[in-house]
Amino acid sequence: MKKIVVLTGAGMSAESGLSTFRGSDGLWANYHIEDVATPNAWRKNPALVLDFYNQLRKQLFDVEPNPGHIALADLEKHFDVQIITQNVDNLHERAGSTNVLHLHGELMKMRSTGSGEEVIDVLPDKIEFFIGDLCPKGFQLRPHIVWFGEAVPKIENAIKIVEKADILVVIGTSLKVYPAAGLIHNVKQGTPIYLIDPNEIDSLPSNIVVIKKGGNDGLQELREKYLKLK
Repeated sequence: MKKIVVLTGAGMSAESGLSTFRGSDGLWANYHIEDVATPNAWRKNPALVLDFYNQLRKQLFDVEPNPGHIALADLEKHFDVQIITQNVDNLHERAGSTNVLHLHGELMKMRSTGSGEEVIDVLPDKIEFFIGDLCPKGFQLRPHIVWFGEAVPKIENAIKIVEKADILVVIGTSLKVYPAAGLIHNVKQGTPIYLIDPNEIDSLPSNIVVIKKGGNDGLQELREKYLKLK
C-alpha cells in the first residue's frame, strides 16, 4: 500500500471558518502575535495568553470539519495516509483521520509549566483555563502550543515520516513557516509532490505540481487525475 504523507497548513482550517494568524480578519487580527504567542508574552501576561486560547477553543467548538478534511480521512481506505499538520485544531481527527502529527501543538491539550511538562487533554466540560488552574503536581497549566521562538520538538519525527513518503501532498500552506516548510526537501528523489492551494505561491521548486484550488476541490482533482480514484 502506497504511503501518502499530507502536510496541511492554515488554509485547510480556514475553509471550516477558523481564523488564521495571517488573515486580515478574525480573532488573530485583534492581537499582536508577540502579545499572545511567544514565551515572553506568557511571562509578561499569562492571563491574556490564557484568555486568547480560551477564545480560540470556543471558536473551534463552533466549526466542523470541511469536505477537504473528510476527503483526507477517506483516502485511508486506499492508502497508508499520514498527516503532518501545522494546525493546532482537532478537525483532522474529528473528520476521521487516524494518523495525525501536530507540529505546532494542540489546542485541545494543556501542558504543565513544571519540569516534567506533563500534557493533559482538554475535556468538553472545561474548555476555559485561568491563572490558578494547575496540573496534578501543582504547577500552572499553559497552552500545549509551540509558540514563536520555541523549538519544534516533533520536527525530527516529521522528517522521518516524509522520508518514507511515496507521495507528498501539501494543502493550505504558503510554505513560508519554517521548519515545516523545509519538509518538502526531505522526500526521496523522484517522489511526486502536489501542492493544493488557491493562492499564488512564489519561488516553488520545479518538481512540485500545483493544483490551484481549495482543499476539497483540489483533493478531488488529485484523486481523479493523479491517484486514479473516482
